[in-house]
Amino acid sequence: MSDITNFVADGGSSPTLEPTHRRVGNSALAGFPLALGAAVFGWTLPSGRSTDLLDRFVELGGSFVDTADLYSSGMSEQIIGTWMRERSLRDRIVVSTKVGRHPDHLGLAPRTIREGVDASLVRLQTDHIDLLYFHADDESVPIEESLSAAGDLIREGKVRYLGASTYSAPRLLEARIASAGGLPRFEAVAEEYSLMRRDIVEGTFAMIAQAQTVSIMPYFTLANGFLGRHRNIRSFNPEDIRARRASLHAGRHGTHVLRVLDNIAMAHGVDISAIALAWILAQPGIGIPTIGPESMRELEALMHAPMVSLTRAQHLELNKASEETQRTRTSSRKK
Repeated sequence: MSDITNFVADGGSSPTLEPTHRRVGNSALAGFPLALGAAVFGWTLPSGRSTDLLDRFVELGGSFVDTADLYSSGMSEQIIGTWMRERSLRDRIVVSTKVGRHPDHLGLAPRTIREGVDASLVRLQTDHIDLLYFHADDESVPIEESLSAAGDLIREGKVRYLGASTYSAPRLLEARIASAGGLPRFEAVAEEYSLMRRDIVEGTFAMIAQAQTVSIMPYFTLANGFLGRHRNIRSFNPEDIRARRASLHAGRHGTHVLRVLDNIAMAHGVDISAIALAWILAQPGIGIPTIGPESMRELEALMHAPMVSLTRAQHLELNKASEETQRTRTSSRKK
């Protein structure tokens, strides 16, 4: 029985079955259904607190850790690399990082990709990256050139698998055509997805990803904290960019989503953040969502999510409440 199973059994009335490990695309990468996002490591979260979260994440069964060369100007990768070395955990951790947006390695030209990967390997103190994301599309470079550069790195053993972050559906199709000619394929695509923001992923994007067996890896899964630490608009810090983004969801429809989450969370004996994640995990095509806790309490609450089994009625209730926010977003765009 895993640590997370014991934890859930002690912590509430959620189901205590171990979560099924999820595979990324057609790759050999598989593990606990949540990835620990490290965007705040070395930024709002000092090194010591970051490593404490990493330790607890692994204790609770986690294995996927997501970072980027851009995060905290590389400090996030350094913290993770030092932690893996000091704990001798490299073989147990699936590391994903991203290149293409660091000011010293901007864009997805072949040379830039190689330089970015080499710099990340040094900071991560490892000889390979399990999942390398192109952090953002670079339409100034033919996608065949970027994929070819990644293919060279895969053959050299520096990268195992490739992913895309914030790519459009047409560009995913273009990449698929290129990979059919022998270039490496995207195994994962990272995109914003939550109860408060469904329009980017659902529809054509999801259909194309699923048709290619490309796992959708959601981020901003709690709507910048609106479905978690920033739910109380009175506590917003105007200097916190994430809190400002979360505040955009405040209003009648956002309040309704929170109310529905509260009721369902009470029925399961977990935090609303776990219910918000459980809803995401139940959507078709979803791989391993990224979470961004900044405290032990937040982490432990989120780690319940894979063990929560929503009823059909609860799922439909969340869908209905969430769809109201999507209609509001669409109406605002038309004005």
